[in-house]
Amino acid sequence: MDANVRPATTSDVAAVRRVARESWHETYDDLLGTDAVEEVVDDWYDLYRLRQSVEREDGLFLVAEREAGGGDDDKGETEAELLGFGQSLLDGENDGAAELPRLYIHPDHWGEGVGTALAERIESWAADRGAERVRLVVLADNEVGNAFYESRGYRTVGSRESEFEGETVTDYVREKEL
Repeated sequence: MDANVRPATTSDVAAVRRVARESWHETYDDLLGTDAVEEVVDDWYDLYRLRQSVEREDGLFLVAEREAGGGDDDKGETEAELLGFGQSLLDGENDGAAELPRLYIHPDHWGEGVGTALAERIESWAADRGAERVRLVVLADNEVGNAFYESRGYRTVGSRESEFEGETVTDYVREKEL
């Protein structure tokens, strides 16, 4: 993987939202419908809320980027392309788990190691802060996501039904011991 993983800044939120939209459409259009995906992204990835997420002190928000092109100005500066992002939060209930509510990679970069690089940094960060495991929730029908998490050692510890944009869906709760 030829990408730089770094802490997100508030100037990244528009690019994070774009990656989220592309990833959600690729993953969930057939499961939830295009309109539902648009509504979710507009709500969950509201720019104001994303800025708040990036600035949280009880968590880590990372982005993976790659330099694009050769630069347009005479200084040779380049603009970075956002490939993916991930967020982890320390569990306020103090049960030894860190939460992983977001880990999304632009579909054009699936299978390139971007998700692995982000997950490794998040897992290391959580372990350094005393977390014993990382917990996440993923739709049971999300084949790409479930395959990725299984390959990273996340085991299914439970399932639950939830209401999602007017549909009943099954979620898997997955955990990885650190």
